Amino acid sequence: METTRIALDVHAHQAPIDEARLSAMTDVRWDAAARRLTLDGHTIGMSALFSPDALIEWMDQQGVAQAWVSIPPPMYRPSLDEAASSVWCAYVNDGLRQVCERFPSRLSALWHLPLEHPELAARLVLENNLTCRYAASAGGYEGTLSDAAYEPLWAALNAQSAFLFLHPGQCCDTRLSKFYLENLMGNPVETTVAASHLAFGGVAVRYPEIRFCLAHGGGATAMLAGRYERGYRTSRPGVDVTLPSPRGIFSRFYVDCITHDDAALALSESIFGSDKVVFGSDWPFPMGLLGPHDDLSGLDESRRHAILTGNAAALLKA
Repeated sequence: METTRIALDVHAHQAPIDEARLSAMTDVRWDAAARRLTLDGHTIGMSALFSPDALIEWMDQQGVAQAWVSIPPPMYRPSLDEAASSVWCAYVNDGLRQVCERFPSRLSALWHLPLEHPELAARLVLENNLTCRYAASAGGYEGTLSDAAYEPLWAALNAQSAFLFLHPGQCCDTRLSKFYLENLMGNPVETTVAASHLAFGGVAVRYPEIRFCLAHGGGATAMLAGRYERGYRTSRPGVDVTLPSPRGIFSRFYVDCITHDDAALALSESIFGSDKVVFGSDWPFPMGLLGPHDDLSGLDESRRHAILTGNAAALLKA
């Protein structure tokens, strides 16, 4: 087996289970015998999500030194009102912390921020003195990340020099209900919309200490970067040309390496920077890189080393 060391996985999932706390919540049911969690009518049945031991076993097999874990999209629950969301976020973030405390040298939590409630998300950051690493849904809620309502959140994250992993959530386009397109197409589009608002809205410029990281190679952002640049250079309506160009702003973002295509990965490297592409597995989902050494075998040695080990150094030292 390939033994190349993977320094960090920024994109791994866990679904923490505390039966006593879950039993007191509405629209939540944990079936211990079947190892299934049902939230708001949606059942999560991938048992590995409930097992940090399974994640550690996979990490050992693949030579992954550390993983930053976040809850999976079915646990985002963007339809909750702010009070219920506060309770839910307390549950999942406490649960992630407890999972990671079992393996303190291997796992670290990305605290979930409910971007559908900007004030609550900002409050969670201000109250958090345990970590400066977070994860949030890139979409699936009203509002966009360039809205003024998010300014307190960006200010709080910037003050912490925080890492924020943006992962696609719920796809709201009913045209994508067939052929698994909600995931195959909808997920990358949600990430692209988020990245676009962070760039065109000047968020990444005003808050330069936030280390934004986009899932799945940045979605379709790299493919659209040239078109965005053309719109900027020709002063299209609504484009703020007093900001740096879109390509200049995109070079501030990190992205994970999950593109499933060497050419697409090379395009992401060219847009975001070869030093900004880091390893992500999307464990344990089948759309991830569960056999990373085989999945990335088409890359030359220098690119593989940068993605698997070198580029993580800047994130790990912070």
